[in-house]
Amino acid sequence: MLLAASDRGLCGVWFEGQRHGPDATTWREDPGHPVLVETVAQLRAYFAGERTSFDLPLDLQGGTPFQQSVWSALLGIPRGGTTSYAALAREVGKPQAARAIGAAVGRNPVSIVVPCHRVLGTGGSLTGYAGGLERKTALLQLEGALM
Repeated sequence: MLLAASDRGLCGVWFEGQRHGPDATTWREDPGHPVLVETVAQLRAYFAGERTSFDLPLDLQGGTPFQQSVWSALLGIPRGGTTSYAALAREVGKPQAARAIGAAVGRNPVSIVVPCHRVLGTGGSLTGYAGGLERKTALLQLEGALM
């Protein structure tokens, strides 16, 4: 996984080969950055089943105001829960914008921490995930949302 942080907080969690991933060739490595150190610790606990939510400062300023509203709404979906694109559209006050919601979900720069994997298609179908459907399935199984 590739992690990124700014002075304001965590601004990126990407899987290797993920769609919409960043070009990190000009980034400065700082494995001792306190936000990155804490992110690694919390992700390890999450994957071990010891953590149900994240307590990290986030820097989501890289998105549009609409994207930021969608990403904020994603934070309200608890571990083990799911929602649909249509329900998320209603939640952000754009009930006719399920496709735009899908695009914003797909551009979420902070995978897992901002839980875009918890958004399902109509009827609970597994649909697009920038990290791949296999990873989405594994994350939902880890959280108990899929058996």
